[in-house]
Amino acid sequence: MRRLAARGAAGDAGEVAPPAADSTDCAPGRSPSPCRLIDLCAIWDAGVFLPAAVAAAWKGAPSGVPRRRLNEAETLSSVQKAQLQRLEAARPRGPGSGDRGPVPRMARQQPPPWVHAAILFSLLSLSTAIEIPMDPSIQNELSQPPTITKQSVKDHIVDPRDNILIECEAKGNPAPSFHWTRNSRFFNIAKDPRVSMRRRSGTLVIDFRSGGRPEEYEGEYQCFARNKFGTALSNRIRLQVSKSPLWPKENLDPVVVQEGAPLTLQCNPPPGLPSPVIFWMSSSMEPITQDKRVSQGHNGDLYFSNVMLQDMQTDYSCNARFHFTHTIQQKNPFNLKVLTNHPYNDSSLRNHPDMYSARGVAERTPSFMYPQGTASSQMVLRGMDLLLECIASGVPTPDIAWYKKGGDLPSDKAKLENFNKALRITNVSEEDSGEYFCLASNKMGSIRHTISVRVKAAPYWLDEPKNLILAPGEDGRLVCRANGNPKPTVQWMVNGEPLQSAPPNPNREVAGDTIIFRDTQISSRAVYQCNTSNEHGYLLANAFVSVLDVPPRMLSPRNQLIRVILYNRTRLDCPFFGSPIPTLRWFKNGQGSNLDGGNYHVYENGSLEIKMIRKEDQGIYTCVATNILGKAENQVRLEVKDPTRIYRMPEDQVAQRGTTVQLECRVKHDPSLKLTVSWLKDDEPLYIGNRMKKEEDSLTIFGVAERDQGSYTCVASTELDQDLAKAYLTVLADQATPTNRLAALPKGRPDRPRDLELTDLAERSVRLTWIPGDDNNSPITDYVVQFEEDQFQPGVWHDHSKFPGSVNSAVLQLSPYVNYQFRVIAINEVGSSHPSLPSERYRTSGAPPESNPSDVKGEGTRKNNMEITWTPMNATSAFGPNLRYIVKWRRRETRETWNNVTVWGSRYVVGQTPVYVPYEIRVQAENDFGKGPEPDTVIGYSGEDLPSAPRRFRVRQPNLETINLEWDHPEHPNGILIGYTLKYVAFNGTKVGKQIVENFSPNQTKFTVQRADPVSRYRFSLSARTQVGSGEAVTEESPAPPNEATPTAAYTNNQADIATQGWFIGLMCAIALLVLILLIVCFIKRSRGGKYPVREKKDVPLGPEDPKEEDGSFDYSDEDNKPLQGSQTSLDGTIKQQESDDSLVDYGEGGEGQFNEDGSFIGQYTVKKDKEETEGNESSEATSPVNAIYSLA
Repeated sequence: MRRLAARGAAGDAGEVAPPAADSTDCAPGRSPSPCRLIDLCAIWDAGVFLPAAVAAAWKGAPSGVPRRRLNEAETLSSVQKAQLQRLEAARPRGPGSGDRGPVPRMARQQPPPWVHAAILFSLLSLSTAIEIPMDPSIQNELSQPPTITKQSVKDHIVDPRDNILIECEAKGNPAPSFHWTRNSRFFNIAKDPRVSMRRRSGTLVIDFRSGGRPEEYEGEYQCFARNKFGTALSNRIRLQVSKSPLWPKENLDPVVVQEGAPLTLQCNPPPGLPSPVIFWMSSSMEPITQDKRVSQGHNGDLYFSNVMLQDMQTDYSCNARFHFTHTIQQKNPFNLKVLTNHPYNDSSLRNHPDMYSARGVAERTPSFMYPQGTASSQMVLRGMDLLLECIASGVPTPDIAWYKKGGDLPSDKAKLENFNKALRITNVSEEDSGEYFCLASNKMGSIRHTISVRVKAAPYWLDEPKNLILAPGEDGRLVCRANGNPKPTVQWMVNGEPLQSAPPNPNREVAGDTIIFRDTQISSRAVYQCNTSNEHGYLLANAFVSVLDVPPRMLSPRNQLIRVILYNRTRLDCPFFGSPIPTLRWFKNGQGSNLDGGNYHVYENGSLEIKMIRKEDQGIYTCVATNILGKAENQVRLEVKDPTRIYRMPEDQVAQRGTTVQLECRVKHDPSLKLTVSWLKDDEPLYIGNRMKKEEDSLTIFGVAERDQGSYTCVASTELDQDLAKAYLTVLADQATPTNRLAALPKGRPDRPRDLELTDLAERSVRLTWIPGDDNNSPITDYVVQFEEDQFQPGVWHDHSKFPGSVNSAVLQLSPYVNYQFRVIAINEVGSSHPSLPSERYRTSGAPPESNPSDVKGEGTRKNNMEITWTPMNATSAFGPNLRYIVKWRRRETRETWNNVTVWGSRYVVGQTPVYVPYEIRVQAENDFGKGPEPDTVIGYSGEDLPSAPRRFRVRQPNLETINLEWDHPEHPNGILIGYTLKYVAFNGTKVGKQIVENFSPNQTKFTVQRADPVSRYRFSLSARTQVGSGEAVTEESPAPPNEATPTAAYTNNQADIATQGWFIGLMCAIALLVLILLIVCFIKRSRGGKYPVREKKDVPLGPEDPKEEDGSFDYSDEDNKPLQGSQTSLDGTIKQQESDDSLVDYGEGGEGQFNEDGSFIGQYTVKKDKEETEGNESSEATSPVNAIYSLA
């Protein structure tokens, strides 16, 4: 068993882990904490303050808290001493105030805390700046001069096919107004209908959809943002329209050249803006193969160090690709005609060791084709790339080598290109000036060319002026320091006007690159511009001076609850703001003594650190911020919890296959915290299958198999801390007996690797070497290399790669701009070793991101917004400092320009959007080295709203049993329809039934209602639904029945009640059945003739001339071939007998039959041919009621 990574405990509000470094007081022998903003101990012990050390310590100050910024190093002045006296007079007196009388300046004793604060405040009173918190309520409340937040680049090249956009955005309170100058003269936007300015912004939009030439608007533009406290200026933006001129028409004659001679094919592309990209291809669009003999120069020309016969096999065309129009223009191709002593082109000679001699080409010493001569010079600006080029001719083809006179080439910045014909030095500095020479050589000789490189510099900042926020009566300064070659000049302006022409200010003093302010007042607010320039460029910076008079304010939520684990370190935060900067003190449980020293340490930003939490530290802590305008306080309640501990840990076990194993894990924890116990197998969450049983304090595995072998980790965690314990389970397949002495030795996990070393340091790789530890009788099978970085997830180790156990050195591929630290873990069949000690750190250089954030979405959270979210990138994909995201959006299928904003988090909310419209969204990663690739476009939607009412709601009543409803979709869905809601109720006069609610799918537009009775009417209410809810409803009623009169309500109700009663329906059915039975009986008796005598003379047929006798009987005859009732006529005209067996057809074969007046038969009964027996004189007792009815008729 081995216990892992001790317990991580959280101690801040929200259970945030406390700082790792120890804090300190001024006791000798204690190391100062890196978390302290200023090392007061060293300053006090030295007897004087050292602002340089203070400034260095200040770099580690936490962000988002009130603090002061040092711009200049100097000792206490008379102004500072007066400020110190003023603070001393205003200092609270009484118990706990720390008043112990004056302390000598050079005293070595520990000073009281208030002295530290007072002297520090006095030191910082000159050249200080109050930083405004990002709290929106404070930002919106405080008055601020304008600040330019976004502007176009100085050299702004635009596509002539698009509208022109010149960006200028600024913030301030009140919101600034904007105006522009063009070519240093006021630009009246109102007079030009094509030019407009975006709302709440100074961005210019020049629209050419209605015509116009973009070239007419070229020039130099400058934006002015103004409010009542000052004016801020943008850079001078030079607007140019991209140009892609056509290649001049020309007819090129074939180029005739002797084999082995040098040749230059000139491109001479048309001048474009920006310059086009040049490449050579054949007229059939095949790229020209380039090597050290044939290559393209930086100027676009194609150089042949010597021409060979195979060069005639293709033609050569120069192509120019223009950036903005994405067009490629092709020059007419060159055709070569090579004169040779050997007109055949034997391909076998191409690889001949002496190819030129084999083809009869004379060998020549090298000579330079570019640049010509033996020397040249080149000037480059600091920070740019230096490109030196040497192209030589000769037979055989010369080799090129580069050297620097008096030193080596800068290996970290120099790179050879174009088959060693070009030397590129990136990010040139003054140290790169000097003489470089290229050496061209072949076996016939060598020649060299010297290039003298001069490095000049456009202005660059040494100390850029920063915004200065002061309290009334405080002093400060603005510093504008820049360097360049030649030395740049500095010009100060205030609110866009030269400082010399501004009204005099006795509290302001200009000393070259510095403006000093003394005893500032509210009237001192303004925006200052520093313009530093030389012949190679300029820099323009805005910095405002704002004077604030604000009483103390607390920035954190009130009455926070912080829970922390016993014996851990924690920090209670109390962010505050005020001007002048308030002093802050802490108290516990209302006691009068200030908490500082011993187990407590108070930081300048207001945080109270408790170095080791004890039970007695539980209680209520109060922080009080005070300045001359008042005071503010806040409280924090601290609760101390017992740590989580695994007191009985799982043990390493060796088990036979098929047996049962139990791993114990018993935990003790604070009862007020919820405990969770989970298990990991091989550091992955364990799936509890049917062979495993997880109990509160153990894990049981039944029927152990080989796949169960591995490491098992018990994780006991609460919301504040956790404890881990790991054990390894070894599963034996068979009961084996050791065959040798080594097999009988006990096996164990390997010892940790040691002596990690980094070599072969490169930009994107490093070699890691280590010494393996003892394998403890079990060979090492694998090594796992892990890394940790200190920017995004410090202290968290990640797997980097895995290597076989036979190696102890590996090349690791690295990502840009990561401060790596490595460790190695050895693995054998028993388990994993402890991690090795970490290696030294290695930081890779930065680069632009190579990917963009994933999972980009756009969804509305309200009806008038759209929230754009994405998954942020991790440390290994950031590739550089200050990772941020450029978020762009615009309405889909419109010609709107892209809106964009730079975001540091992982979400952005677009406001004031129409309801549920599609947007195109792009999120692009950017760091200080550049932008990532062009992002994919994602479709998002703004927020949904309630839909309008369904259209054309129709109620139809085809009969008294059903009602049909139909409707159309709403005219304005305002989102994705998720269905319809129908509410309806039956009513009859004043009587109303129970309401019924039906929900339908969004595709259903019909519904049938089954009526409960034929009298009541129905009232229907239909509405559509989106995710927001149900929209406006449309109401209709069913029509009244066509025979509905206007009876009284009581009559209608009684009628409806009787007609629907069960007893009434049963009675009616019984009466109908009885009547039917009586009718059947009556018909049967009539058909038997029981009531009337049969005709006596049966053998005397009726004459055909007597169809009816006097007594009213009928004579039935088939002379007219009419079918009898119950028969059907077939297709051939014959009569088809029905199923009834009493048809008259059965009686006689064409014989005549007669009925007397009572309906009985008269005459002889005859049997049908196919009957076997004669039924005699019986009448048909099976006569159906239907046939009886026929006979009655």
